[in-house]
Amino acid sequence: MAISPPIALTIAGSDSGGGAGIQADLRTFAFHRVHGTSALTCVTAQNTQGVTRVDALPPEAVIAQIEAVVTDIGVQATKTGMLLNAAIIAAIAQQIKALELTKLVVDPVMVSRTGAQLIDDEAIAVLQRTLIPLATVLTPNRYEAQILSQLEIRSLPDMKQAAQRIYQLGPKTVLVKGGSMAGDLRGVDVWFDGDRLEVLKTQTVNTGDTHGTGCTLSAAIAANLALDQSTFTAVNNAKGYVTAALKAALRIGQGQGPVGHFFELLG
Repeated sequence: MAISPPIALTIAGSDSGGGAGIQADLRTFAFHRVHGTSALTCVTAQNTQGVTRVDALPPEAVIAQIEAVVTDIGVQATKTGMLLNAAIIAAIAQQIKALELTKLVVDPVMVSRTGAQLIDDEAIAVLQRTLIPLATVLTPNRYEAQILSQLEIRSLPDMKQAAQRIYQLGPKTVLVKGGSMAGDLRGVDVWFDGDRLEVLKTQTVNTGDTHGTGCTLSAAIAANLALDQSTFTAVNNAKGYVTAALKAALRIGQGQGPVGHFFELLG
């Protein structure tokens, strides 16, 4: 019997090490029984120890991939990850509006969890102006939230204030992630949708193998939205999935291994 699963689209970069980017997204979609489609923005040469090369695709190539998927297969939810430069970001935002893509999860990949800026200031400005206002859920980490809110984030009240300020940029929901926070705030996220302010906490998992957690979380949110869950439920279920994947993190390579996306098959 033929099956017609929900469809999710990831617009992101490729991770040759398989731990983050579209590789992590497609694994996450599959785990949730959602058919994954993709539009690559860049190709990276990377492994568990770092990135050695990044090659951007032309914006026209990114647009063509999105059009090919949406006009034939259709998409119930979309997520964006590493978009790399201002031209690609602007093209994607225009395409999302033209194709009327809803249920959009934007992982604003601007700064790593260690605080290293990944895209230039022009790209950040274009992201704020064009793509963030289209987001159903925006998932900045601590450092990205600092840039977007123009606040220094050191405490839970800081996270709450940042979420409320970032909401003014236009997304329907903001999830400020606390993965890089210290002490008891590690892994504590703050949700704000304009009315409801919630502190979301899951079990802390002590592991050094956390590569791809941000990609995985945003992909899991998109998968759950494709499954027609409410936004709040989708976020909470995605956090539970990431926690389980962290418990089954992979000890591969000589650096930081990835989370175990298929943890049910690994035990």
